[in-house]
Formats: sequence, C-alpha cells, structure tokens
Amino acid sequence: MKILLVGSGGREHAIAWKILQSPGVEHLWIAPGNGGTAGLGGPAENVHIAAEDIDTLAGFARAQRVDLTVVGPEVPLAMGIADAFQKLGLKVFGPSRAAAQLESSKAFAKDFMQRHGIPTARFAAFTDYASARRHLQQIDYSVVIKASGLAAGKGVIVPESPAEAETALHTIMVERVFGSAGESVVIEERLVGPEVSLLAFCDGKTVVPMPPAQDHKRVFDGDKGPNTGGMGAFAPSPLAPPALISTLTRTVLQPAIDGLRAEGLPFIGVLYAGLMLTANGPKVLEFNCRFGDPETQVILPLLDNDLVAILEACVAGRLAETPVRWRQAAAATVVLAARGYPGHYDKGHPITGIGQAEGMDGVIVFHAGTKRIGQDVVTSGGRVLNVTAVGATLPDAVRRAYAAVDKIHFEGMHYRRDIGVRE
Repeated sequence: MKILLVGSGGREHAIAWKILQSPGVEHLWIAPGNGGTAGLGGPAENVHIAAEDIDTLAGFARAQRVDLTVVGPEVPLAMGIADAFQKLGLKVFGPSRAAAQLESSKAFAKDFMQRHGIPTARFAAFTDYASARRHLQQIDYSVVIKASGLAAGKGVIVPESPAEAETALHTIMVERVFGSAGESVVIEERLVGPEVSLLAFCDGKTVVPMPPAQDHKRVFDGDKGPNTGGMGAFAPSPLAPPALISTLTRTVLQPAIDGLRAEGLPFIGVLYAGLMLTANGPKVLEFNCRFGDPETQVILPLLDNDLVAILEACVAGRLAETPVRWRQAAAATVVLAARGYPGHYDKGHPITGIGQAEGMDGVIVFHAGTKRIGQDVVTSGGRVLNVTAVGATLPDAVRRAYAAVDKIHFEGMHYRRDIGVRE
C-alpha cells in the first residue's frame, strides 16, 4: 500500500511509527512531517505540503496513486479534506467537514448532545457579547467559558470567580484572543471530577473503543497555570475499568455515531470523547474528531495488531469483522516544551540525548516541534518532544519515561514532573 499521512506533530510521528509496522506498506509520505518523521527511514519520507493545503495534497495523492490518506489534525478535517478526497475517488480516514463539526463547533456539539440524550453539562451558546454577559450575571453556578471554534486545545478558560468569568468572556469575544474561534462562545456549568479521554475507531456504524487515557492539560505541576495542547498522558486509566468503558460505549460513543448517521453525517475516523467522571455520573466535556495529541502517543504503543488493517476496515465499513487487540501493559508520555510555551516560545535550539533515551528499554521518543538541520535536530515548536515509555504497569511506565527525559536536553526545556504520579 501507498499511504499519505497528513500532519506534523507528535501524534503524526506516533501514527507513522505504527503504520510502518504493517507488513503491506510500500511507501509512506508524511505531509509536512517533522524532524522525527524525517528520520524514520525505510519507505517513509516527508513531503513539504502544508496540512491545510488540501488542493495540493489531493493532487499529490492522485499523482502518486495513494491507496489511503490518514488525516491527523483537526484543522484540515474542519476545512473539508475528507470531502475533497472522496470527490476525487480517493480513500481517506477521517470524517467529513459536516461530521467534524462535533469538534470544530462546540455550539453544534452541545446542541447535538442535547438532541441525542448524551450526558453533558448545562450550557448556553452566544454570538453576541452583551447577551452572553447578561446570561453570566443571571446564573447561580460556576462556569467554564469556551471559544466555540478551533483554538489548538487552548480555547477553554476556567474562571475562579464571577469577575474572572466576565473578564474571560471579554477576552474571547471582544479582544478576540483566540481569533475567529471566539466569534461564538459556549458558557457551560463547571463540572467537578477527574477527566478521562476515551477514543474509538468508527466506520459510520460500529464503534470500537481504545484503552482509556488521561491527559494533563495545565502547563505546570499540580494542574496549575494555563491550558495547553497537553503536557503528558498515560493509558490505560485506572479510573475507567472495562465495565465503565462498556457503559460509556453504550451511552456516549454509540449514540453519537448513531445520531450523526441519522442526521445524514456518517462518521468515519476516530471519535474522541473528553469525559468528566462526576458524582452524578460521566458527562461529556467535548468531542474531538481525530486521534488525540498526546493520547495517541500512549495508545498506539499498546495496539497489538495491524493499524493499517483497522483504518482500511473503517473506510470500507467493515470494522465489526476486524480484530482490534491491545497489549496488557501501560504507557506514559512526558511532553518536553520550549521556554515560554503555551505563550510565545523559543525556536532553533539544538537537542541532545534523543539517541540515548531511545536506547533505553521500552522507550520511544516521538518528535512534535522539531526539524533537522544537517545531522542536528533543533526545536521548532512549543511542544518539542513526547518521551514515551511502555511498562508492565503504570508506575513502571512512568519511571521509564522520566529516566529517559533525564537523558535529553535543549535550552529552555520545561516539562511537568507529575505525569501519572497521582494515579
């Protein structure tokens, strides 16, 4: 098979790494890829086409007779890359633009959940600042304020007081700190409880859940500081045993897929439910329409069979007859970030020690924001590396990951020291 993988982050490095384990892969192009995917060797190579350049990607796929395109990031999905490829008769793993609204519009997602009885927090959506502000002043519960559009995982503000809530609303809707993503906002009830991410393969009808993962969104230890795209993760989460996964599949994942199909929006790809386990039962915080980042970096190392066969089955609508097996193990990843992230960050610093870290038992280093200059790997993004380790147990995986982190250095490097520690 000839495969095109769209994206440039740690998630895409992990997907590429797993795709290359499939025996039938003749060639793998990663567009645009990063310093890690550039070093995969064998049948893999980077292609200098931006993930959002849909017309050029489609032309490349036709010219190279690509058998399957796998879309990593949310932005090209929200732009309609799956629709464009399907029009040309090209097979693509990822939902249509309309189905991807589950992620690209939080207002759409909340209304959808309400229509289909999927448990979620109380909410109201607004496009007018004055109306939103009036609503804030009338309600008597703590809130979370979300930019409705895509904001790279950072468009959520958790105010600690009514005054902070008004400031957050002004920041999003008037100051437009998240750009056009803040044209519409969702004000929702603040839920209390631990968070779990449950991802699933979907073929439009069938849902096959992956091991539950836990992400660490805040930039500093102890869940302090601003939200990020994710500072680390681990899987499987002990908070979601098999019985709970069965319940969540029945009450959240399957109703979402059935609801989309009933509305003429069959969902093919990865459905990601961000969940909070409250005292009143699990509630959906958000849906994403693709592999999570950094959840993918701890989920795919646990997959015990051929990823490409699973992706093909999803596209062909035969997931129900395709085996999906998982290792009885645990994985943890620690994100090494650039100085200043999640704000303005440094670039261009040489990275040392990656080879030493990868030489350790059970360790894989997935590149996120890196590029190669000659023989050197340098920083080029906010989240630079994902240091992943697999172990027999979660404590074992966490110990290995942090031992590997100790081998790596670049100027300004910072990371959380409590990934998976509480659990």
